[in-house]
Amino acid sequence: MTETTDRVTLLIADDHPVVRDGLRGMFAGDPGFEVLAEAGDGAEAVALAERLDPDVVLMDLRMPRMDGLTAIGEIAARGLRCRVLVLTTYDTDGDVLPAVKAGATGYLLKDTAREDLFRAVRSAARGESVLSPAVATRLLGQVRTPEAEPLSPRELEVLALVAAGSTNREAAVRLFISEATVKTHLLHVYAKLDVKDRASAVAAAYRRGLLPLAGE
Repeated sequence: MTETTDRVTLLIADDHPVVRDGLRGMFAGDPGFEVLAEAGDGAEAVALAERLDPDVVLMDLRMPRMDGLTAIGEIAARGLRCRVLVLTTYDTDGDVLPAVKAGATGYLLKDTAREDLFRAVRSAARGESVLSPAVATRLLGQVRTPEAEPLSPRELEVLALVAAGSTNREAAVRLFISEATVKTHLLHVYAKLDVKDRASAVAAAYRRGLLPLAGE
């Protein structure tokens, strides 16, 4: 039995066909939901959301062509009425906070139980915020502690090269800057990430989702 007599219309956006098929089959088994379409990337999701006007978009974050975060911002910018419920495997600060700030109504992980997912979609359709317990705990921690100063684009470039194994001299050559400037950028990175060396900076960056993991 569903919690409401109104059918919730859905758009599923995920770059993995098996995930889309699984979600479609899951929602098809409940008369309280109707899956209008599926999208394999963020750009397709935005276009379909504008054309089909679903109540809720189930949005993955890591997708080709246009990622989920960009798609969330584009949906908000276009003033579409649909609510976006992020459904992903990633729960780092670098994923959760930007998605919420971009306009996501909720954020769930893909290990969410079926009934919890159904309940979350209905809540999202009503405009209610929905967060998985792990995500809620992470956001609460951000509220309790001051948000760290973000790394600049150049600092991220330097850190990415360091993570890839470049020396300061090699990074300087790649970025067409002096080795002294690279060292200065790294000192700023250490201060912002509250670490004392290169290895710790790289580890902290991966932990916070500032650098993509191998294969992403």
